[in-house]
Parts: sequence; C-alpha cells; structure tokens
Amino acid sequence: MSRRVAVVGAGAWGTALTIPLVASQSSVALWCRRPELAEEINATGCNHAYLPGVPLGPVWATGDLQAAVAGAGIVILGLPSAVMRPVCRALRPYLPEGAAVVSTAKALDFHTLERMSEVISAELGIDSRRVLALSGPNFAVEVVQGLPTATVVGGEPKAARLVQEAIMTDRLRVYTNPDICGVELGGALKNVIAIAVGIADGMGLGLNARAALITRGLAEMTRLGRAMGARPSTFSGLSGMGDLVLTCTGEYSRNRQAGIALGQGSTMKEFLSSTGLVVEGANTARAAWQLALRYQVDMPITEEVHHILFGGRSPQEGLARVMSRSPKEESEEVAANGGLMSSA
Repeated sequence: MSRRVAVVGAGAWGTALTIPLVASQSSVALWCRRPELAEEINATGCNHAYLPGVPLGPVWATGDLQAAVAGAGIVILGLPSAVMRPVCRALRPYLPEGAAVVSTAKALDFHTLERMSEVISAELGIDSRRVLALSGPNFAVEVVQGLPTATVVGGEPKAARLVQEAIMTDRLRVYTNPDICGVELGGALKNVIAIAVGIADGMGLGLNARAALITRGLAEMTRLGRAMGARPSTFSGLSGMGDLVLTCTGEYSRNRQAGIALGQGSTMKEFLSSTGLVVEGANTARAAWQLALRYQVDMPITEEVHHILFGGRSPQEGLARVMSRSPKEESEEVAANGGLMSSA
C-alpha cells in the first residue's frame, strides 16, 4: 500500500530512514535545511554529505518545508534536539491535519527538562497522542547496508502501528510500545551512560569497568524512569538495554567517542570543535541531573558525568567518587512512592 511520508531533516538518520520507507512502498519526501543539498540529492540520488555513495531510490528532496509535508500522513522529524523547537514552529502552519508526527531525537530539553515528544506537541499545538518516538539500537550506516536491525515506536498504539507498517521491512524489524515516556527516556539517558563508559575506556580502565558502568547505568536509568511514570520493563527492551549496550560499545557512537576524548584529557568543547559531531548526551546529562534532583532519585553515574562536563571535575576525581560510595545491596526494593529505595 502506498502512503505519503515526509522526513524532516536530511542528516544521517533521517536520510537512512528513507530507505526502509521506500522499501515498504511509501512515497517519500525529504526536507533539507540547505536547498543546495536537496538539489544534489535529486541530481545524484545520494546524500553525499552524510551517507556518501548510498543510493536512496525514488526519494524527492526539497528545501521547501510546506511542499515536503503536503499531504503526508506521517511526518518523521529526523532532527537533533537543538533545532527541534524552531523547526517545529516553522512546520506548525503546514502540518497536515491528523498526521502522525515521529521524533527520532534521543535527548532531553535542558532548558525545560521536557522529553522531545512534549516539546513537539507544545510547539506544533497538537494532541500529544499524535506524537510518537522512534528509538532503539540503530546505527544509520548499518540500516543503509541492509544489516538486520530492530527498533521500537513508542506512543499511542493505533498511531504506532501505522508507523510500524510504514517502516518495517525484512531487514528492519519494528516493534511498538505504548510507553512513550520509557522509550524516550531510555534513548536519551543511555547517551549519558555512554559518555561515562567512553571516559572509562579513554582512561584505559578495562572491560570490567565498562560492564559495571553499563549495568549500573541501566539501573539508574530505570529508577528515574519509574519515578517519572515509565514502565520499568521498557528499560529492558530495545530503547533501554538494547540501545545502551550499542551506544556504550559501538564504534559509531558519538557519545562514546566524546567520552573517550574526555578520558584522554580533552574537553567537550575541543571534541565538538574538532569533529563537528552532535553529542546529545552532553546537554541531556545536565537535564537528567536536574530531573534526578527534582524526583529525588540517586543517579551517581549521571551526577559525575554532569560535574565532569559542567562542574570542572576531572575524570579521575569522578571515578574516585563513584568507587568510594558507601556499600550497597544490588537488589532494589520498590518504594511506596513508586521510586526505588537503593542506589547504584
């Protein structure tokens, strides 16, 4: 069945998603912030700026936002969090009535501490049930190579199934989950833990330390999620444990790469200026630490990443503070308020 899908944002992931969309017989428009990029994609059939040499198939690229979304039943926002608000404000007058809107940004708004779906709903002025979140252990380069991949769409079940049908292929398996809060928090918070793992790797602390950080990182992600109303089981799924493991160990992980640079003595500013990469975990660490304080959830790994990035604390001091914490039991008891009693 043919359907009209608009992908807003022609970065690596937004562009990569056009391939399974075309494979599932969708008619795809790709909005590019730079009109010259749209012209290049239409002329060559490739996005050489982000996925060089990868043929996209019958995708129409345009720098005209109104034209891109006209008639679309699904609008996928393949945007970094930093530009989500201004692009949504520009999109608002043109959004087709009833269209499902899908966020792929794995971040929290560090100004308001909102999840991206909350930002999108507010800026577009639409019912929150029309906004979904796509998240999971997905590197764009492997999706375009056709390597087996699984992902999850979080949100209202009927809308989620519509997106599932539009994206799923025999190489990309798509699950749905009504717990959009958990899906988004898993995708955002794992970036903070990946920075911590990268720092440990950059310091040469070994595989034992990496495994411990991943495991205890998942515990504190789940604690905050529970306190915010998410289902703990979501963090055992693709957008939680799955994405956490990939981002903490995969060579393509920007957050892990940034952490490695920090562990080797660089600053985040130096890493960003030298690579030009978007590292969502940096500002998410700031937001996550504020949420931990708001909900009174103990998140020691997130706390140390926050202070290393924004408080002038050295990686060595952060490690010492985590390792010198008072003894704990690993088992975690559910508190009467819905949080978890013990800490990492």
